[in-house]
Amino acid sequence: MSTTNTGKLWGGRFAGGPSPELEALSRSTHFDWRLTPYDLAGSRAHANALHRAGLLTEADHVELLRGLDALGERYAAGTLRPDDSDEDVHGALERLLLEEVGPDVGGRLRAGRSRNDQIATLFKVFLRDHCRVVVGQVLDLVDVLAAQASDHLAGTPTVMPGRTHLQHAQPVLLAHHLMAHAWPLLRDVDRFLDWDARVAADSPYGSGALAGQSLGLDPVGVSAELGFTGSSANSIDGTAARDFVAEFAFVCAQVGVDVSRLAEEVILWSTREFGFVTLHDSWSTGSSIMPQKKNPDIAELARGKAGRLVGNLSGLLATLKALPLAYNRDLQEDKEPVFDSVDTLEVLLPAFTGMVATLVFDRERLRELAPQGFSLATDVAEWLVRQNVPFRVAHELAGACVRRCEELGLELHELTDEQFAAISPALTPGVRDVLSAEGSVASRDGRGGTAPVRVREQLDELGAVVAAHRARLGS
Repeated sequence: MSTTNTGKLWGGRFAGGPSPELEALSRSTHFDWRLTPYDLAGSRAHANALHRAGLLTEADHVELLRGLDALGERYAAGTLRPDDSDEDVHGALERLLLEEVGPDVGGRLRAGRSRNDQIATLFKVFLRDHCRVVVGQVLDLVDVLAAQASDHLAGTPTVMPGRTHLQHAQPVLLAHHLMAHAWPLLRDVDRFLDWDARVAADSPYGSGALAGQSLGLDPVGVSAELGFTGSSANSIDGTAARDFVAEFAFVCAQVGVDVSRLAEEVILWSTREFGFVTLHDSWSTGSSIMPQKKNPDIAELARGKAGRLVGNLSGLLATLKALPLAYNRDLQEDKEPVFDSVDTLEVLLPAFTGMVATLVFDRERLRELAPQGFSLATDVAEWLVRQNVPFRVAHELAGACVRRCEELGLELHELTDEQFAAISPALTPGVRDVLSAEGSVASRDGRGGTAPVRVREQLDELGAVVAAHRARLGS
C-alpha cells in the first residue's frame, strides 16, 4: 500500500505529503532525539502489554523486543540516526523498527497507544532520571558549603561582618553565613523530591490520544515497568497536563536563583575593596589584555544562567496558559526549555561546586571588619535591656553612642568609660563585655542564632538532612 507519511505516524487520509515548509516547522528530531532510550523503554513495556492482552503472538513479541534492543544498541554506539524525513523521535524509531523487523511485526506495536500518551509518559521518565542527577549535584554543593563552614568553626571561629541592605549590620560567624546559602539549596532538593513523588504516581500511559484505549491493555502494569507507582486517573488530564514540566522548570529556576545569590557575594567578596576571599587559579580566568586580572567567571556565569533558567520557566508558562483540553501541538514547545534547564544545571553545578570548595577566606580581614560600621550598636541596646532599661530608651542611648563615635571618628569599643557615662549613667563599664565581635556572636545563642554552640548544632542538623536525602537517592 502506498503511503504519504514516511517517518511520520499519520497520513492515511491525505492524498499527498506535507509541504517542505510544514515539514521544516513540524520537525523536532533535532531536539527530541535524546529521548530515544526512553521511547524504546516505553515501547518494550507496551509490547509486553500487547502480549499479555493476547494481541501479540509469542514469536512476534520476541521479535519486537529483539528489534527494540537492536535499535538501543545502535543508539548507544552512536550509529542510530534519524532521517531528514522523520517528523519526531517516535516516527523515526517506528520507521527504523520496521526496517529492523519488517512491517508485519513492527506495524503491530502502535496498537493501543498514541503519541499523546507516549510523549507524556516518556517525558516524565526522562525528567525523573535527570532530577536524580541534579539533586545529587545540589547535594554536592551543600557538602562543600558545609565543609567550608566546618573549617571556619574549628579553633577560633571566623567572625565576619553580617549585612542588611549591604551595610554593616551585626557580626556573624562565617560558618553561619555559608550555611544560610546551604539551607535554601536543601529546600530545592525537597522540592525536587516532592515533585518526583507526585510524578511517580501519575503515569499517563494508556490514555491514548485523549479517551483511553479499548484493547484490554494494562496501564498499571506498564507504569510499574517504567518505574511509576501509579497511573493517571483521567485520560484527558494524562495527555494534556504539563504542570509537571512547569514545576520542574520552576525548581530548576529556583536552584539557579539560589546559586546566583551566592555567586553575587563571591563576586563582591573577591574584589580588592572587600578582600574577603581569594579564588583558586583553576576555578577563575584571566584577561586577554590586562595581565593582572583574576576574574570570577564561574560566579558570573552562574549569575547569568539564573536569568536563562527563569526565562525558560516564563516561556513555558506563557505557552501553557490558554491551551484548551486535551492535547495541542503547542506542547511540542515544552521540551526545549526544560532540556536547556537540565543541561544548564548539569554543567553549571559541578563548576560552581569546585569554585566554592577552593575558596580561601582572609580570616584576619573578616575579623577586623566584623565590629566596624558600629555593628555592635544592637549589642549595646540589648545589654541595656538586660540592665532593666526599656528597649525604646536603650535604642535611643545606643544611637547616641553611635552619633558620639561619628563626631569623634571612633568605633564603639574605642569610647572611654567616661564618654559612655556622659551619654548615660546606665552605660557602666560592664557594657564592654559586648563590645567585641566574638562577644556579640557568642551572646546570640537562641535557636538559629550565630553563637558557635548553635552553629555547631546547625552543622550537625544540616549533615543529617543531607544524609537522609542521599539515603533516599540510594547514593
